[in-house]
Amino acid sequence: MDKVFQKFLRSGIELSVVGVECREDNNPYFCTPKGASIFGWAGVDGIHFCFVRGFGSMVFSVSPMNSAPDFVHPLANNFADFLRLLLACGDSAALEQAWMWDKAQFEAFLRDNPPTHEQKKALSELAEKMKLTPMEQPWAYIKKLQASFDYSKIKYTEDYYDVDMNPEAEPTIPEWKVYFDGDFWGHSGKDRSGTELRLNKQFDWAGHHWVIPAAYSCSKGLVMDFCMRTPEDDIRKFMTKWDLHPENDSCEYFTQEQQMQIDLDNPLCLDFISRLELNGKTMLTSHGCSVVYNPCLPDGMINELEAKWALEHYDLDISYGWMIFRAAFPWASKRRTEIKSLSFTMEQRSCRVPGPHFKTHAPGDSFSFTHPVSGTKYTLTVHELERQTISEKRFGSDRWFYPTYFTAMSYTLSPEPDSDISICDCAEGDKPLEIAPCSDRYAPEARNDMACIGIIGGADGPTAIVCGGSSKEKLHAACSALHFEPVEGDIEWRIVFNIKNSNEMSLELI
Repeated sequence: MDKVFQKFLRSGIELSVVGVECREDNNPYFCTPKGASIFGWAGVDGIHFCFVRGFGSMVFSVSPMNSAPDFVHPLANNFADFLRLLLACGDSAALEQAWMWDKAQFEAFLRDNPPTHEQKKALSELAEKMKLTPMEQPWAYIKKLQASFDYSKIKYTEDYYDVDMNPEAEPTIPEWKVYFDGDFWGHSGKDRSGTELRLNKQFDWAGHHWVIPAAYSCSKGLVMDFCMRTPEDDIRKFMTKWDLHPENDSCEYFTQEQQMQIDLDNPLCLDFISRLELNGKTMLTSHGCSVVYNPCLPDGMINELEAKWALEHYDLDISYGWMIFRAAFPWASKRRTEIKSLSFTMEQRSCRVPGPHFKTHAPGDSFSFTHPVSGTKYTLTVHELERQTISEKRFGSDRWFYPTYFTAMSYTLSPEPDSDISICDCAEGDKPLEIAPCSDRYAPEARNDMACIGIIGGADGPTAIVCGGSSKEKLHAACSALHFEPVEGDIEWRIVFNIKNSNEMSLELI
């Protein structure tokens, strides 16, 4: 976060009188850029000010009542300059409209709209507390910034291209460029785009047909797109089985166990690890991203434009569903390597498969179950079962009240498994309660739903902890979900198997 912006948040300065109003509800408009963090509102026509992910500390204005393509304009290179522009102009109205004026019109607006006494008082406080001076030539500063800015780099949400939301929408396909530190939605930094190496390799693996259309040679490494094809019929069966539609397209409508099963059933989802062999040297993935194209989406839901553009660039059949995973592989040496030979290996990650449920009442209780793949029969024996609490200090929050009660169970498994079996609570944990409003009135609103991250064992339940290694039967531990009150009665636990369904596959590319 911009340091001057942080200082401003701590200062408690109120700028609504100069057209930068704080709101608790920062709902975006159709033309708000993707990745925007809104920090202020002009108070008229939905005009708002924001930072945009990928553009550092640059400040943008968003004007929903403008005509396309003039919804969004950069105003300042950083937040300090934005405040200096306010000091020079007296109100955000001049800054927001500067893009359509010449110098004479800009100066005439300032003469005709001098700051009021209340505005002067707020600006004086701003200058004193932030130790800033007015921008000397505000019109020239804004015009220079806007003239040099590449507006094609701004990405928008799907609403921008929806003719119902934006009648002037004319989605244009951007020039196809791939960057090592970028993704399907853009990139940051000054690196050049990679050189495309067409591969057009096709193969079948893990129940799917795959296409590797191209790799991209970048200054920092090699980027490769893995395209997984799925028949339309498989997608429709999956959506019908789980009754998926726009009204329940959220995890909150399904239990943890149902979510695990949905991940297993989803024909457009497959988690894998890839590595390359370049000139005999191994290259591992440093990061990656993915987009999905679903030809079976119901009314009210649309595919990401980036997914459509990828399909068009690679000439992939749109009658199928596609998952396109982009992986980045840093060079094994410090500089770009000439490619003489290239092959890859794909290995499927283990899947979390829900198993049987059981309850335990006291130490010495046991439960037997069978591994669904190996057929091995295991016996779980409880060693200790104890109610415990976790200190509120562990959460470190004055804003939220977190649940602190849980049940800890230590147990043995016979025979000892190869770390592919875990135990978790079947019950959902209690959600934290908000007890105080956010103290930063200008802080950007989080757009995702609040979730309790389980300090004990993670959000999806505990990970087995090996407590001893000298005996033949190692002692493991599991912790229940967190609650505000001690749980009465016996905990219902669930066995979870970590299963790998496909063998690794290697193929020569060059």
